[in-house]
Amino acid sequence: MKISEFFNKELIITNFDAISQDDVFDVLYKKLFENGYVKETYLEAVKKREKVFPTGLLLNKYNVAIPHTDPEHVIKPAIAVATLKKPVIFKNMANPLEDVLVNIIFMIALNESHSQVEMLQQLIQLIQDDSLLEKIIGEDGGDEIIEIIKNCTLNDETV
Repeated sequence: MKISEFFNKELIITNFDAISQDDVFDVLYKKLFENGYVKETYLEAVKKREKVFPTGLLLNKYNVAIPHTDPEHVIKPAIAVATLKKPVIFKNMANPLEDVLVNIIFMIALNESHSQVEMLQQLIQLIQDDSLLEKIIGEDGGDEIIEIIKNCTLNDETV
């Protein structure tokens, strides 16, 4: 399955004025839950996992976080997205003692563990493109962000 198929406009928040990581988790969880993608247990599971296995990624121009949790908390697969007005602090995936100021969050909800590796590979490929991240941050709506991702995936069959 291509990564572009996991994005839905009702799961995208742009220019979110978050104060903390928890603000982002709460609003993305609410979108996922209200649209029938995740169970009530998802939010707490994501927060617990993030404390033990942080998901902040220090990239070139824009830093990203990819919070996720175990499949038993997911009803159907999706990726919720938040672009932020101001970065919030996440811990670095590579060095959990280090803070990372994150601009974009891709909250992943997968209901099959074997699909997680493939999805993460596709997402990593996507977020390593600075110009793509810049376009995503510059948009004001979910439709536009989905279009950017779909156009990117047209150029690469795996994404």
